Amino acid sequence: MNEHYSVEESADYLGTSVRFIRRLIADRRITFYKLGRHVRLKRVDLEAFVQAGKVEPITAESVRRDLRRAG
Repeated sequence: MNEHYSVEESADYLGTSVRFIRRLIADRRITFYKLGRHVRLKRVDLEAFVQAGKVEPITAESVRRDLRRAG
């Protein structure tokens, strides 16, 4: 599998628009690489971006834990 993706390939990989990927790059919210005039993104960096936005589901235990911390 290709390790470096173009912006278009990155958008396909994440199931998002090219505009979204370009915005992440412009805002420096994702790691990217300049190869000459080309911008490339590594699959591991795309996956790290997704994992950074991961939200765990709420469980009864997590609610109790959060209430103990707050009180």
